Amino acid sequence: MRFMIPIVMLVGSNLFMTYAWYGHLKDLKGKALLIAIVASWAVAFFEYCLQVPANRLGYQFFSLAQLKIIQEIITMSVFAVFCVLYMKQSLKLDFLWAGLCLLGAAYFMFRSFTLPG
Repeated sequence: MRFMIPIVMLVGSNLFMTYAWYGHLKDLKGKALLIAIVASWAVAFFEYCLQVPANRLGYQFFSLAQLKIIQEIITMSVFAVFCVLYMKQSLKLDFLWAGLCLLGAAYFMFRSFTLPG
């Protein structure tokens, strides 16, 4: 189950990334752009503190393409939850279609994958 550690780290990384990219739209909307940029960079630092080691660990178990698909699925999942819970936006049916496309991509990337020993 060691292969799950990088996946969990990527989820944490995406929480920081999503907030860094979009949280300022709610929390800093009345502030100067420079303040939003600096605040986002500060949050993104913690994203990279998880993302870089997650990819290094994950590359021991997954191919580069598989890591990318895992990242995209996590990104869309975290973003959907962030939209609804934090930004108070409704999900559209397009999220379902995009999710199905990602499932198709995951199928093709992992169809010959075997769990590590």
